[in-house]
Amino acid sequence: MAYAGVYHGVGPVLIRAGKSYALLIGVVLLLTVGLVLYSQVFAFVWDEGYHVLAAQLITRGKRPYLDFCFPQTPLNAYWNAALLRVFGDRWRVIHAGAALLTGGAIMLIADYVYFRFPVRQWRFAAALTAALPVAGSVLVVKFATAGQGYGLCLFMILAAFRLSISAVDSAAVLRAGLAGCFAAAAAASSLLTAPVWLVLALWLLLYNQAGSRWMKIAAFVAGSVIPFLPLLYLFSIGPRQVMFDIFNYQFQYRQVRWPGAMAHNIGVFASWIDSSQAFLLLLMSVTSLVFIAYQSGWSQRLRAEFYLCGCLALTLAIHISTALPAFERYYLLTVPFLGVLASAGLYSVSTRMYASERPVLSLAVFALLFSLSLAKRLIEDRDDFRWRDFERMAAKIDAVTPPDGMLLGDEHIYFLTRRPPPSGMELADSHKLEFPPATAALFHLLPQSELDRRIKAGTYDTVETCENDEEEVQALDLPRLYSQQMKVENSACAVFWNKKPVNAQTSFEPKRTTSSKRSYQRGLPRIGPFPSR
Repeated sequence: MAYAGVYHGVGPVLIRAGKSYALLIGVVLLLTVGLVLYSQVFAFVWDEGYHVLAAQLITRGKRPYLDFCFPQTPLNAYWNAALLRVFGDRWRVIHAGAALLTGGAIMLIADYVYFRFPVRQWRFAAALTAALPVAGSVLVVKFATAGQGYGLCLFMILAAFRLSISAVDSAAVLRAGLAGCFAAAAAASSLLTAPVWLVLALWLLLYNQAGSRWMKIAAFVAGSVIPFLPLLYLFSIGPRQVMFDIFNYQFQYRQVRWPGAMAHNIGVFASWIDSSQAFLLLLMSVTSLVFIAYQSGWSQRLRAEFYLCGCLALTLAIHISTALPAFERYYLLTVPFLGVLASAGLYSVSTRMYASERPVLSLAVFALLFSLSLAKRLIEDRDDFRWRDFERMAAKIDAVTPPDGMLLGDEHIYFLTRRPPPSGMELADSHKLEFPPATAALFHLLPQSELDRRIKAGTYDTVETCENDEEEVQALDLPRLYSQQMKVENSACAVFWNKKPVNAQTSFEPKRTTSSKRSYQRGLPRIGPFPSR
């Protein structure tokens, strides 16, 4: 029989890790395989286009902020670029990396609950209860398996959480330093995770049990500098560009052409009422907190760890809700910590309904509810636009566009065709910003007015667009400029090529209207509100 020495913040302990733990690992591996398969066949996010393009540009020697507009912290882009360099310049590589990181996050949370849950008969069931919301959440499956930073962020915040839990019981400062490094790495991938760093720093300060708490805080802060070294280097070269992309763009310009962003946020925050998964997870989490506080009889230290999960979930939710606009997918970052709470909530409900030593039925019901909800959503989305649709357009574009021809397209198309985008085309939604020419050039922006002028002048040999706002399509008047076109079935996407002679084109002046809130989801040229980047 195998034994596993596991350190969990209350001292080194030996816990019998036999068939149940092996079975847990097997289940997590199967879930990870499912995520990888989904990432290769179905995963697609409109907003991932500029993330994968940024990674590709980095592999070509370009620098975010300094050479192209990139309104995100850069670590996920550099991670994706490393994957492209090692495994090949394909979107499948980035998706596989994200899915594997998400699988790693599932293992981190399942292992934590398995070895910390105080009721031995419930360890396996509790661990799976915590893991299933991550593996079976619609938001996690759809968005943490794509090119955005969610998969990397989930892994980093859970690694930081695990290290912080154990760091308070060790006199050494290494774990605290690593915890700070991982928490900062998540923030260096997406500022949506920033509260995790602060909450874990307070945990080290308030719950330290051995060694100097101030030395640990110093190590935590020192470790936090490492993931931001690339950003600090870029800032030393181009401080104005870095400040604009990360701060000004996010805090001043995200709401451009999005009136009513606050009302939108309220609707997003209240959408959990319509989600069976979110409702079940929140119900179990609240039940858990009440049970732990008043009825569990568990040790003060163990209860503090569950409260820590609650604080992490709450602060993340509050922080996410302040983004204008915010989107449902952002809240997937709270799922692992709510999953930990749900494990205790399911135990509390089950032990009051029937036998405490038989958790199989409760686990089966919980898993069935999550699985059915996920299956329903995936079936509903089976005909959605995918990377394969972009690949068909990319093949047509390569066939009809000269090697040195000018291409106007989505970020996905530039990535697939491996054609370097003209300056200002790396981020489609930046076209909504109108700046003087010198300022626009400094920040690598192409205003919509200049883009309209170039289209009218016949600058582009080929145009690919997925604009789904009919008024916008009419304003572009592309059929008058190009004699050939290919439309993608069941979508608003089309490719236009073979420019008509200038004297055969009907002169027009593109009209610009206020774009609908749904137009941000489609391609170039688009002027809709800045999406969930």
